[in-house]
Amino acid sequence: MASSASTDRAYPDILEQVGGLNLSSLQETAWIEVIRKMEEVYSDLIRHEIDLESKNEALEQAHRFIGSVLSSMSDVLLVCDGLCDIQQVNQALLDLTGYAEEELLGEPLTTLLPFADRNLIESLLGLSGAQPVQDREVRFLSKPGEPTGPVALNASLRRDSLGQPAGYVLIGRPVGELRRAYEALNAAHADLKAAQQQIVQSEKLASLGRLVAGVAHELNNPVSFVLGNLHSLARYLDKLSGYIDAVHEGASAKTREALRHELKIDAVMSDLVPLIEGTREGAERVAEIVRNLRRLSFTNPGGAEAFDLAQVARTAGEWAVRGRKTRTVLDFDLPNELIVPGNAGAIHQVLVNLVENALDALEEVASPRLKLSVRKEGAHAVAVVEDNGPGIAADSLLKLFDPFFTTKPPGRGTGLGLWISWNIVKDHGGAIEAGNHPDGGAVVLFTLPLAKKIKA
Repeated sequence: MASSASTDRAYPDILEQVGGLNLSSLQETAWIEVIRKMEEVYSDLIRHEIDLESKNEALEQAHRFIGSVLSSMSDVLLVCDGLCDIQQVNQALLDLTGYAEEELLGEPLTTLLPFADRNLIESLLGLSGAQPVQDREVRFLSKPGEPTGPVALNASLRRDSLGQPAGYVLIGRPVGELRRAYEALNAAHADLKAAQQQIVQSEKLASLGRLVAGVAHELNNPVSFVLGNLHSLARYLDKLSGYIDAVHEGASAKTREALRHELKIDAVMSDLVPLIEGTREGAERVAEIVRNLRRLSFTNPGGAEAFDLAQVARTAGEWAVRGRKTRTVLDFDLPNELIVPGNAGAIHQVLVNLVENALDALEEVASPRLKLSVRKEGAHAVAVVEDNGPGIAADSLLKLFDPFFTTKPPGRGTGLGLWISWNIVKDHGGAIEAGNHPDGGAVVLFTLPLAKKIKA
């Protein structure tokens, strides 16, 4: 009772507010509220603990992932703080030097690089205001105390989350490995170039082989003419020798006259001049063909020389057409002369390739017709090959000059002819392009710069 009275005196205002409420009921409500708050706090603790465990697991996974990446690196890795004390190394460095990880962590960088010059250490210490260290050749100290092989070292600045310099990351690769990789790459490149040269040379020989029939026909006429004249001259020689022998033996005038009519000496003498002239003309024609053959040389040791593009175009067109079984009408539109600098044999090959491709496209055409023209436009010469064939498919136009691209069936082409032609024209300072004529058929043209003495 005394306790109740004391409470009434201490809290008169509260008693007035609660009126007739039961004090035990208020205490029970307060405890319920306390328990509810405790449950909320406990639930929050459980949730935070779960989140913490989840984040800790993610952190451990990231740590394991980074560790596996570092241990899998073939390049050596060192991580140092701002004072060049070692903070992290990878397995490649441990394998190279023979140290255990705990023997290196916290040690100064000079423990592994006692052979490094002072400039390297100063470069690292001043890296925050300098360029990264790149391809500096160093030797690490192995645990037995011997220097390792040379290592190409690269170093860069490491920054913390606030962007402030926090240390250095050094990555190196043994120079021997780099040298072996370079030698292997160089050997592969040399093999590729050799293979490419063989393929290109094979295409050139194939192009030359396709002209053999035309060249043989071109040579056959003058050679046959010369041989026929020589046979006639041999017969005339026998007749003249018999007549001269009779003269030297002192035959009478009557005998000489009879022998003169019998051997037809007058006809022989009158026929000697045209025979000799014809033989000379045939020999000159053979010499011209040989000169044209020499122009087919695919090398140019003497450098660029001026040559007549119109003459080269005529020779290339005639030889290519004569080597075909299908007779194709070949129209020329050529100037008397158009001089350009370069290698006549190489440009001859370009024209042969273009004419050969046009002839291939005309094989199924009822009345095949081909036009080869050369003209001057400004400071350039333009050579154009046109045919009345089916033209070039739209999806082939963009790939026409790509190496190994061909629309011919297997065994009919290597896909290098137009690619070689493109390179030859490019090397001569010109350009080559292809398209379709509005009236049908394909059109391929290339331009070459004129010789300097030619004015537009």
